[in-house]
Amino acid sequence: MSSDTLAALSMTEAADAFARGEVTAAALLEATLDRLDRHGAKVNAVVRLDRDEARQAAVGLDQARKAGATLGRLAGVPMMHKDMYYRAGKVTTCGSKIRRDFVPGVTATVLQRLDAAGAVDAGTLNMAEFAQNATGHNAHFGDAMNPWDAAYCTGGSSSGSGAAVAGRIVTAALGSDTGGSIRLPAAMCGVTGLKPTQTRVPRTGVMPLSFSADNVGPLGRTARDAARFLGVVAGACAGDPTSSREPVPDYEAGLDGDIRGLRVAVCEPWFFDDIDASVLRGFEAAMAGLKDLGATVETVRPESLVAVNTYISIVSRVEGATIHQQWMRECPADYAIHLSARLYGGNAIPATAYLEALSRRGPLLRRFCDEALGRFDVVATPPLRVRVPTRAETDVDADPANWDRLMDLSRNTRPFNYLGLPTISIPVGFDDRGLPIGLQLAARPFAEARVLKVADAYQRATDWHGRAPF
Repeated sequence: MSSDTLAALSMTEAADAFARGEVTAAALLEATLDRLDRHGAKVNAVVRLDRDEARQAAVGLDQARKAGATLGRLAGVPMMHKDMYYRAGKVTTCGSKIRRDFVPGVTATVLQRLDAAGAVDAGTLNMAEFAQNATGHNAHFGDAMNPWDAAYCTGGSSSGSGAAVAGRIVTAALGSDTGGSIRLPAAMCGVTGLKPTQTRVPRTGVMPLSFSADNVGPLGRTARDAARFLGVVAGACAGDPTSSREPVPDYEAGLDGDIRGLRVAVCEPWFFDDIDASVLRGFEAAMAGLKDLGATVETVRPESLVAVNTYISIVSRVEGATIHQQWMRECPADYAIHLSARLYGGNAIPATAYLEALSRRGPLLRRFCDEALGRFDVVATPPLRVRVPTRAETDVDADPANWDRLMDLSRNTRPFNYLGLPTISIPVGFDDRGLPIGLQLAARPFAEARVLKVADAYQRATDWHGRAPF
């Protein structure tokens, strides 16, 4: 098979082909490296490439398979990950000038679990500085660029992950999601991105942004990719006392394509205020598709959302300012302008407002579940109310007047971080400029299997997820 044919395989297709002996890990990796060499400059997704080490790992897996060794569920699959997952002895920049030379002494739990599953880690991917913007701008390493059109945003902060997966450079990648940073790149780049339930995946060895809202999760081509990936990395970790001890099910086993009788709630009007007409058409077409598959779609009007976006903004700003307090005193000029402004703002928020935001989280979660999920299996919304914007019109450092446009991008994703609910974004079409349109699905805590089931059924009936930009 040609390198482009191999690169077109999804994560699960590549892993299964390797397990059946139809392709070698070395061939899969060389396809990734070839795509990067030919197309990498178009997207600026890769920060560090560990070419030689990845080749050694791939050869080792091929030898182990020939020897009859039992290998993991992701054996042979080439990946790269957002540059905020620590690997002992390797520079982890966190997209920043401050950590340009930072070498951690520990390896993130999720990387250890991917290693154990046989994934081939080939390097790290571009990201927004300290994971704090929704567009993919980066003043230190250059912006990641949308594979469908380099003038447009990739979404952030997992910008390199979205661009690399969409550009068929890697099959899957870790992202992180504090206000939409997995789902926004997935929506803008036309891939599948899953934010699990808060605490579902351990955060040991991961750069923190907000103690109360950070999530670890995958970006891949398909819901099946996300299901297998999550099954590998989820589960309690002694190093992260906040990680859940809830048993990890076989997410992939539930993907049978049958959603007859499943109930979908469309939350109006909040998620649809000022929505772009093309985005609305894409959403409505996706709802029609779910109905054709046998699902029931109804409208609900939850009142609990009114305060949610305000509360998540308070929480993330205060916790971000706390984490960066020392650096903000010692080297404030090393931050991009928009980021330092955001962090300074966190210091002005009263402790009473922060504690109110934390204390209201549980009651608002219960209320939203009663209002929107009491009679329904999943909630459906657009991940974005606007079309994918250009990098120029969302560049806050170049023009502060772009700030409102920047903040508008995550209005539909932030509520699910505050509520801690599992949420997925999948591609459901393209606008008239050829830029992707996404669909967001959420469910009750630890009901990842439900959103994956709906997403998988939709993808079995459509081919949006299979389209590539080059």
